Amino acid sequence: MNARTLPSEAPLSAHTPMMQQYLRVKAEHPDKLVFYRMGDFYELFYGDAQRAAPLLDITLTARGQSAGSPIPMAGVPYHAVDQYLAKLIRQGESVAICEQIGDPATSKGPVERRVTRIVTPGTITDAGLLDAKRDSLLVSVHFAGARAGVATLNLAAGKLSLRDLALAEVGAFLDRLDLSELLYADGEPVSSAKGAAFRRVRSRRGISTPTPRRAACATSSGRSTLPRTASATRRSASAPRARSSATLRPRTNPHCRTSAP
Repeated sequence: MNARTLPSEAPLSAHTPMMQQYLRVKAEHPDKLVFYRMGDFYELFYGDAQRAAPLLDITLTARGQSAGSPIPMAGVPYHAVDQYLAKLIRQGESVAICEQIGDPATSKGPVERRVTRIVTPGTITDAGLLDAKRDSLLVSVHFAGARAGVATLNLAAGKLSLRDLALAEVGAFLDRLDLSELLYADGEPVSSAKGAAFRRVRSRRGISTPTPRRAACATSSGRSTLPRTASATRRSASAPRARSSATLRPRTNPHCRTSAP
């Protein structure tokens, strides 16, 4: 759990049962905004609400208390969720959607919820989320000595390309791509790639080898930016698999792999 998630260092047991449930979900997806289903809305809490409110131009408010502190929150209607997801994707954010799967009539305590969908800038295939004016490119880089392998995947179009480059060429190559998401293993010599795309990567937290790193790339004035880096998330067993990815499973470095939601 990072500092942006909780307003204090209060133990989990100090929170209300519903907030305990939410915080357990958030702990599994610390690098993503969690959309937590409550009735007709997806709610965001604490740091997620504070971050998403200005990005989505929605109201940041507070509701009740948990662990003795007000709960910052913001919400979006479930029937319009795709338009809000599209806004976040364009700004380089990733979202974990936590649905209510239990029956309120038979539940004791909070209704059971589970993350059923993960949306990231480089793995979207939904027509409603794709930008008609640009491809959604997921790029993975693996370094080996003085050379690097670069894989570029357009999941929606079912296109995969592989390049073998000299280390000095990687930065310029990435700068030519209008990439949506960058994936590389922790400990890779990214500082050796002098391109602007790598220089814009900023680590949000320490990640131990061999966890992959995922950097979402927002677009501004037609140029890619890398606002943040986070650990790549393994696909939830309950999340739907994108159909177009079934035929695109090349052998990869086991320490640097991506999973589509």
